[in-house]
Amino acid sequence: MTDIFHEVEEEVRRERWEKLWKEYGDYIIAAAALLVIAAAGWQVWRYYEHREQVRSSAEYMAAQQLLDSGQTPAAAEAFGKIAASAPHGYAEISRLQEAGALQSAGRTADAVKLYTEIMANGDDILASVARLRVAWATADTSSRADLEKLLAPLTGATSVWDPMAREILAYSDFHYGKTAEALAAYKKLAAEKNLPESLHQRSAAMATYLAAGAGQNFGTVPPPPAPKAIAPAQTPAAAPTQGSQKK
Repeated sequence: MTDIFHEVEEEVRRERWEKLWKEYGDYIIAAAALLVIAAAGWQVWRYYEHREQVRSSAEYMAAQQLLDSGQTPAAAEAFGKIAASAPHGYAEISRLQEAGALQSAGRTADAVKLYTEIMANGDDILASVARLRVAWATADTSSRADLEKLLAPLTGATSVWDPMAREILAYSDFHYGKTAEALAAYKKLAAEKNLPESLHQRSAAMATYLAAGAGQNFGTVPPPPAPKAIAPAQTPAAAPTQGSQKK
């Protein structure tokens, strides 16, 4: 009796599976196919992404060599092409380098425009670097108030960018003749610890320079006196010739 019930149970189960397969078999096959296609697509995408990264890396190095060798217009063009077609990371860094190359080539307005776009759309680190570069690019033409407004997001005790922003403001004071304020700011930077070595050296050098009296107006040097006029030499009288003597 047990065998009979077992056989009946197996038959019912088989018929149930057959019915389910007839109703949903196509969907099961389609789902399995989609999984296979998705796995294959993922592998293809990873291969494509790796290939693009290798290509972008080579192009970036070539553009950097142009920049290092002083070919700034060509470097700017090369970085611009990378920024337009490379994966996100290389594209963002290349935009920053393109702006730097434009600035080195004397196209400051174009560089500031691109830096401003990076400030608005780049990630936090690149946006902060772009903000500092805009401040340096315009430090000689912007008022201190404008520079303070531009650099405000980077200042504050908790900001890692604060010392670099204060260096720009110190330079602005020096540029506009506020020597005492500039000297105090540079001294404070030079005395701080845990600054980048290059920033510490620049601040110490500027503090020494200003403390020695640089930037002060000591008056003007009077022009040298005009040389005295020298009278022309007189020509001696000619001796009379023998023919002109009286007899």
